[in-house]
Amino acid sequence: MKKILFAASEAVPFIKTGGLADVTGSLPKYFDRKKYDVRIILPKYLCMDERFMGQLHFKCHFYVNLSWRKQYAGIFEAKQDGITYYFVDNEFYFAGDKPYNELYQDIEKFAYFSKAVLEALPFLDFCPDIIHCHDWQTGLIPVFLKTLYGDENYYRGIRIVFSIHNLKFQGRWSLPAVMDITGLPEQIFTADKLESYGEANYLKGGIVYADAVTTVSETYAREITTEQGGEGLDGLLRARKNDLYGILNGLDYEEYDPQKDGYIYNHFNEQNFQEGKKLNKARLQKELGLPVKENTMLIGIVSRMTSQKGFDLVAYIMDELLATEDVQLAVLGTGEEQYQDMFRYFTQKYPDKIQASIGYSEERAHRIYASCDAFLMPSLFEPCGLSQLMSLRYGTVPIVRETGGLKDTVEAYNEYEHTGTGFSFANYNAHEMLGTIRYAISVFRDRKKDWNGLIQRGMKQDFSWNRSAGKYEALYEKLTDFE
Repeated sequence: MKKILFAASEAVPFIKTGGLADVTGSLPKYFDRKKYDVRIILPKYLCMDERFMGQLHFKCHFYVNLSWRKQYAGIFEAKQDGITYYFVDNEFYFAGDKPYNELYQDIEKFAYFSKAVLEALPFLDFCPDIIHCHDWQTGLIPVFLKTLYGDENYYRGIRIVFSIHNLKFQGRWSLPAVMDITGLPEQIFTADKLESYGEANYLKGGIVYADAVTTVSETYAREITTEQGGEGLDGLLRARKNDLYGILNGLDYEEYDPQKDGYIYNHFNEQNFQEGKKLNKARLQKELGLPVKENTMLIGIVSRMTSQKGFDLVAYIMDELLATEDVQLAVLGTGEEQYQDMFRYFTQKYPDKIQASIGYSEERAHRIYASCDAFLMPSLFEPCGLSQLMSLRYGTVPIVRETGGLKDTVEAYNEYEHTGTGFSFANYNAHEMLGTIRYAISVFRDRKKDWNGLIQRGMKQDFSWNRSAGKYEALYEKLTDFE
């Protein structure tokens, strides 16, 4: 049986700030348990929900040498859905009311976490064949492993898979500070290793020292090797292209199931979706204080409100869209103040056409996915995206920009061949997006049979984790077949 250890800064259900947690918490459940023992190691944040703290059992403690510092590390253990979770305890690093702090604090915090993960292994009686690291917060695990532990018998033969969930976030900080924090030898901080544009770069370290690098969609894997999408690391990623794999994220089909979702008003499936979605739509319109209109297209948005997600395009056309089209918007999310204010402004200006909830509610999110007619995701870039997978699952037709995982998962509607699962536009252009929304509205209004076909094909798509897990299993086998 192959032993796999996921190392990450967050995972559902214990701690979540974004899609990373959905991946790291969901994927391990889908591996063949007769062949793979997959476990997860996380920081033990004090801000974790109190109900989880009672599930954690103390396992052991030891001390981590981090350059000239000697820091305590406790290990706690919990079981969830048959998966073993380990938690690294250190209140100096993991206190606070949120998992991430200012970058200068997180740089030391995740250097400590990366070293603690490796130091913990002999105490866990679990020597992994592969450590699967996620994003820059674990980028130093492969660096420490290959430079400080590689010759020790216990660690010899451990392979590293490093997954990039969003290349934009790299964990960059000043070279002298990172040298002092990590105690790594000076020759590690060169342009072919950790140095990047005069700074130390944790994500780059992970890419350089991993045995294989993955990212979360095939298109994004190609985009990050280009100057436009490479965030300054495109040369390195081109150099590693033979070890770079795009494996699409999946969706937990148990949690997101329109036939039994406890958050939504009425359950439905791909046979009775017309009645089910009609009832859900009316209830959501009522809940939001929007006029209950069956024939007005209701568009959903559930997102972080940042420029990455295309909200500058939305801001540009919002007045024109709401003033000229028979449309309603149900918006949920938080983010940059300018976009929050923009949605507040339009909610006041067009109260019968848009209701924006600034904040986050899992219940409201599920209801938007299940109740809306269409779902808007005009991202500037999108490594994978989960919201479009959720909307397809719930029969809500996605309107997306053709980038990253959005391009890989949403097939554009073809009115002549009656194919497709959504609507898409290619250029990052506000009026191209508006034209696509208007086209979708016209199909919704005038071609009900085609619209229902879009819904049905979308609901039949299989973006569950089963397919993705099989691809990771094949990669793990490739890396360990030396045995």
